Formats: sequence, C-alpha cells, structure tokens
Amino acid sequence: MAAESAKEFEALEAQAASLLDRFRDAGYEQVAPSIIQPADVFLDQIGEGVRSRTYVFTDLAGDELCLRPDLTVPVSRLYLERHPRAAQPARYCYNGPAFRFQPLGNNRDHPREFRQAGIECFGETDKASADVEIVALAVEAVRGAGLKDFRLRFGDIALFYALLDVLALPERWRLKLRHYFWRPHAFHALLSRLAKGERPNGDGPVMALAGKLSGETPETAEELVADYLGQAGLPLSGNRSLGEITARLADHAADLRADPLRKEVATLIDYYLAVSGPPLEAAERIAMIAKGAGIDLGAALQAATRRFERLETSGVDLKGASFAAEFGRNLEYYSGLVFQIEAPGIDEAIAGGGRYDELLAHLGAPKPVPAIGSAIHTERLLAAARGGL
Repeated sequence: MAAESAKEFEALEAQAASLLDRFRDAGYEQVAPSIIQPADVFLDQIGEGVRSRTYVFTDLAGDELCLRPDLTVPVSRLYLERHPRAAQPARYCYNGPAFRFQPLGNNRDHPREFRQAGIECFGETDKASADVEIVALAVEAVRGAGLKDFRLRFGDIALFYALLDVLALPERWRLKLRHYFWRPHAFHALLSRLAKGERPNGDGPVMALAGKLSGETPETAEELVADYLGQAGLPLSGNRSLGEITARLADHAADLRADPLRKEVATLIDYYLAVSGPPLEAAERIAMIAKGAGIDLGAALQAATRRFERLETSGVDLKGASFAAEFGRNLEYYSGLVFQIEAPGIDEAIAGGGRYDELLAHLGAPKPVPAIGSAIHTERLLAAARGGL
C-alpha cells in the first residue's frame, strides 16, 4: 500500500508539473495563495452547496477562519493584494490542496482533501476572447494529460439573468429566482408555488416572529430573534450568525407581502430552463422561445452564440458537447459562462470553471472586474486518463 501510495503521489506530481508548464507557457504566472482563509469571505460568496461543506474554525485570537474549499477566491484575494485598484490585467495559475467535508464519507472517489490545478484571468475587457481562451486551455490541458474521451457541458448564467430582467415580474421574485438558481429542486418548488399563486405558510410561531420584524431596525430585529431563541432554548449552531438568521426571517416575512407572479411568466421560465442540447442548436431554441414570447434577449444571446462559434473556429471540438439552460455548477459567485469537462463513467466533473465578474467587487475591489477561470481536479484527471476511477 505504501509503495502504491508513493507511486500515486509521484504520478500526481508529474501531472501537476506538466499542467503548470502548459499554463506558464500560455502566459499564466504561478502563484500559491494561503490555505487558511478568512471564513466570512467564503461563506458569503460560495453559496449553500459548498458553504455547508467548508471546514470552519476559530483560532486563539478569536478570528473565524476556514480551510479553503476552492482556490478561485484565494487567488482573487491575492490579485487584489497586488492590485488594490484592480486596474491591471493579470493571469495566474496554481496547483494545491482544497478541503471539503464529504457527507458520504472520506474515500478515494470523494476525498476531504483534494488537489486543484487551475488558471484565473483577471481584468481582460475582451470577455469573449477570455472565455474562449480559458475553455480552450482547459481542454488542451486535460487532453495533454492523457484524457482522450471526454465531453464539454456548458451553461450561461448571464443569459438566464437577461431573461429575468426582460420579464414583467415583481422585483422580489426576480431577486429570489436569481438566488435559487443553483438549487434546482428549491428553484422549481418556488416557481411552481408562485405559478399557482401560493404564498408561504404564514402560520406558526416562527412566521409570527418573522412578521414582527417588519419595519424594525436590524439591531431591534436581532434582539427580538435572540429573545425568541433564548426562550425556546435554541442555541446558535452551524455557520449562521444571529444576523443571518434574522435576515432570513425578514426575507420570509417579505415573501408574504410580495405581489404574485403571473402564471404565463412562470411557464416561460420553465420553457427556457428545459432547453438542452448541442450548444448552437440550444441557442437557436432559446431565440425561438424569446421570439414567441415577444421578448429580446439581445446582447446576452448574441454573446452566447458568438462564443460557441469562436470556440469551434479556435479548434475546440463541440461534437458531443451540450448546453443546458439550467446548468450553473455549484458555486454561486459565477455570473456568466460556466462549463465542465466530464469523462464517461465518472460522476463528478474532471474540470470546470466559469465567469465571475461580480466576485472581486464583493472582495473589496473598487469596481466590478472581468474575471474567468478553470480548475482541474487532478486526482480525477489522473484516474480518468488511466481508464477510470
């Protein structure tokens, strides 16, 4: 076992060296961001799917920290440390461990500690060219590592946002649908409820408490929630603070007061999210849906179509590739193109990435910064290149 483990380590190191050589040759500077990161940065930005699996702890100084669950946020923070005004383009590559709790147990297929090799591109204003560059380099990297049989899967969050922006729906539901996009089951449950004109259940002590928060200052609202938790004997636990619990209760109360969503609008959203197929055919299908509904998806749809055309002309083979309107990956900082590289017989993606133009502003940049990247799960890549896990 020790010899096998040593050989596995050597193979991963050799693969990582090859990947990094390829990235550096493409103009990406190698960096090594810190493994330990401020917890609030991640918990605010990565979304529920990864948030609940992040290892969080408090150090002796009382600071809440975490083991990085991915490397995009640490590399983004490193970029801002070097360029606080976010005025300079930069391209970085990396290889290192990330950490996530595994609900089904720590094993070879789903390790708590795993390695990512990746690339991040910041400040490139020609977004279409950067999108093509990142996808093409990720494909080139996995192919160069020996993965011959794989497929590409695409989504476009900016296109979904564009749809919501042109539809006549209450602003509350527009924001809510954006927020729920990464949780398909919850999203469709919400959309179905809104289409039927159903409101959240306003009965019960928790919703009664939520109703009392309306119009109160954040400080008073938190005091009311703290009193309720104390009287009910419910301690704070998990990764949610008192402020977050209060905000969620206030959110429930606002749902009760919001205007209904028209059924035909919900039906149109369902039609859009059902689109799936070869990328250019899917784009044509979305154009037909928009035309039939009398709406204009304009620049967002044109950008998606041009992107796939440019990928083909750049040498990325889209035969067997698919686009799914509902596909968004599981990290909620994405805001545009998302993609995965998948191998037959392997449930989890070998590599993936996407555009996250809003993330750096949330991390302290003085303005939104165009940004896109991709990460390769190197253990999966090695196993898939050898013929499966």
